[in-house]
Formats: sequence, C-alpha cells, structure tokens
Amino acid sequence: MRIMRIAAFAAVATLSLGLAACGKEGTPTPETPAGPSGAPAAQGDACTSSGTSFTPATGVDIAGSPTFAKIKTAGKVVIGVKFDQPNLGYKDASGKRCGFDIEIAQLIASKLGIDPAKIEYKEVASANRETAIKGGEVDYYVGTYSITDKRKADVSFAGPYFIAAQDLLVRKDDTSITGSASLKGKKVCSATGSTPIQRVRDQKLTEDSNIVEFKTYSECVSQLIDKKVDAVTTDDAILKGYAAQNPSLLKVVGKPFTDPTTGKPYPEKYGIGLAHDDKALRDFVNSALEKAESDGTWQKIYDGTLGKSGSAGTAPALEKY
Repeated sequence: MRIMRIAAFAAVATLSLGLAACGKEGTPTPETPAGPSGAPAAQGDACTSSGTSFTPATGVDIAGSPTFAKIKTAGKVVIGVKFDQPNLGYKDASGKRCGFDIEIAQLIASKLGIDPAKIEYKEVASANRETAIKGGEVDYYVGTYSITDKRKADVSFAGPYFIAAQDLLVRKDDTSITGSASLKGKKVCSATGSTPIQRVRDQKLTEDSNIVEFKTYSECVSQLIDKKVDAVTTDDAILKGYAAQNPSLLKVVGKPFTDPTTGKPYPEKYGIGLAHDDKALRDFVNSALEKAESDGTWQKIYDGTLGKSGSAGTAPALEKY
C-alpha cells in the first residue's frame, strides 16, 4: 500500500499549482499533466459523471458582454478549473475531466452556445484566480471559488451554485481529533493563503509552529497519510471527495467550524468567477443556473458527482446583484 501511495503522490510533489478555498493574487499557472491525475489515488483513479448531455444552445446573444463577444469570435470558451479534487474538479489517469464543478462549467458553456468539446480548460492556482479573470486569461472560473466581499472588489460572481462548510480530514484510525476545539498541539495543513488555515491561525486553534501550508490540498493529503501532519482543513465538499477516494485511510470528522457569534457554520458559497464589470454575462449565467435548478438538471449533476462523496445536497438560493 505504501508503494502505491508513493507512486500516486510522486507527481504531486512536483506540482506548482495551488488550490485553495481563498487566496491572494499571483501569476496564472498553465495547464500541466500531473501524475496520472495529480490527486491522491490510493484506492483508485476513476472519474464520476452524472451522464448529463449538454447540447449547445443556438442563436445566443448577450448584448453588452465583452467576454461573450470574445467567446463568440473565438468559437470556444476558456474556463479556469481545478484538477485534483475528487468528485468536484478532477482529471483522471486518461486525462478525462469530471466532477460537479466541471459539469457546471460545461452546462454554462452549452448555454453560451459552445459545445463542451470546444472548452479549453486552464488549471489556475487558487491564489491566482483574480489575476487570471482580470487579465482575460480565462473567460470564467469554476472551482470551489468562494464568494467574498473582498474578491468582489476585483471580480464578480454568479451564484452561489453550492454552499460548503469548513471541516477536518483525519486518518481513519485517529480518534483524538473530534472538531476544531481538539486541534491544540496538532499539526494542521491547508493550502497557502486559504481562508480555512487563516481561521485556524486567527482563532489560535493550534500553535503557529503546527500550521503547515502547501500549494495544493493534495500535498496536504499526502502528508496526512504519511503521518507528517494530523489533519487537513478546508471545505467539507473537498475533504469528502478525498475521503471517498481513500475510504480505508481517511475520514471527515463531520463537525463543521462554527462562528462563535452565531453558532452556525461559516458558509463557503461557491460562485462562478467572472469579469468585474460584465454584468450582462453575470445576469445570463445566473439565469442559466436558475433554470438548471428549477428543471432538475442541477440535482442530476450533483447526485452523479459530488453527491457520491456521501452527502445529500440541494441547490442554494442565488444572490443576484
């Protein structure tokens, strides 16, 4: 098993792509083959799919959208994505992309009149998402991209199309970590610059010397399996994918971090990242999401992808602005 794990993680150690729930600006990372898939795969490397067929719409026109004009001229759409999050944004051993975020991205492309076969996927580090969107290097971004007021100063969002909460991933045989209150003295890992690890730091849930950061969550998972850290923290939707992929090794604690002032979990609202001033496109994408939620398409996509991570989900209300 250890040999398999080493093989599965060998490529991860060389990656320069960052995947965080929240991040800071930097330089977009070009798409690079990873591994067989760039993600921990001790228990397999299979894609999940809802089997939904995305037929391109015809006669689409979005007046006043410079992004759509660019897409229409190019005859393709460039979408920023993630690659190593099972059941969300994933690339398997054959290079096939799959997961909830990928199918949401394909749904929007089809509504824009673009065949999903003409999508150009660009793996962009979470810390670089705002830069990629503002610089026009991607037309939109779909990849566990939390909507925050700070980010709205640089980009805009359609959605949310899903709401996650912060949790912990630990080894299957570890009974000492039962939630955020039991992290003292434990080594906790997350992606560099992410909101979850900053929350651990700000709330002094463990000592600063026990906080470990890497560019990717998959590097943290590798460290967890090899017993170099005690827990990985980020959105529960991401963690459940890793646990589902490695059920004999990993588990999600299942106790979301809560806001001490409200007693409720901190919401991580996933949105589709768009150019800041392209309101016409934002309105169009919101309408497409609303239609998918009302006609059952959203639920079908969820059940066939992220739902396989082990939790039921329903579409959240959109926050149009």
